Amino acid sequence: MSDANSNARTALTAEIVARTGIDEDLLRRVVHAFYDRVRQDEVLGPVFDARIHDWPVHLDRMVDFWSSVALMTGRYHGTPMQKHAPLPVDSVHFDRWLRLFEETLAETCAPVAAEHLMERARRIAQSLELGVALHHGNLPGRGERYHRVGS
Repeated sequence: MSDANSNARTALTAEIVARTGIDEDLLRRVVHAFYDRVRQDEVLGPVFDARIHDWPVHLDRMVDFWSSVALMTGRYHGTPMQKHAPLPVDSVHFDRWLRLFEETLAETCAPVAAEHLMERARRIAQSLELGVALHHGNLPGRGERYHRVGS
């Protein structure tokens, strides 16, 4: 990345931090509290337990992800759609994910930070749900949600 791009990214991150109060420490608290909930959840827990074998590595990766998404730091370089598309999940799972995330934000963040993070979480969930649906040969119409056969 050029110095100009790096400086622009740093300035953008600083503006978001100043406006929202979100910083790396807050993101770490949110990610850890959220995944504590996920791991205990009867709907989401089994999906994650079957796939995540090194939780510290996963949590660090998710902090990097949210740093990139919320603060525009560019630290995350993964392929979330590729990882999520084959999962046996549908709208029920994404709704649960959003509810647990919103509950976590309400307990860990000031309202402006929670709103900033939740807006991004909703877009991520919508995108991933569509990607999962397409991967499984389903193209939901406008306003429709993806429901797995047999779920």
